[in-house]
Amino acid sequence: MVFSKSYCPYCKRAKDLLSKVFPNYTAIELDQLPDGSEIQAALLELSGQRTVPNIYIKGKHLGGCDDLLKAHSSGKLEQLLA
Repeated sequence: MVFSKSYCPYCKRAKDLLSKVFPNYTAIELDQLPDGSEIQAALLELSGQRTVPNIYIKGKHLGGCDDLLKAHSSGKLEQLLA
C-alpha cells in the first residue's frame, strides 16, 4: 500500500519501482481525496511519518521512497513481498 500524492516525484519513483517488482500494489492518491489531509494526519499518528510516499507492506510500515529503494537494493524488499 502506497499513500501518495499524484504530483510528487518521490511518489512516482516509488510507484515505478513497485510496478516492476510487485505490480499488484495499491496506491491511494491523497491529493485526489476530499479527506486526504485527514488520512495523512492519521498516518502521521500511526507511523510518525508525515511525508509521502508513505509505504506499507503487508500492514507493516516500511517508510518512504529512500527506504523502499534501500530495501530493494539490499534484497529485503523481495523478502518482504514474498
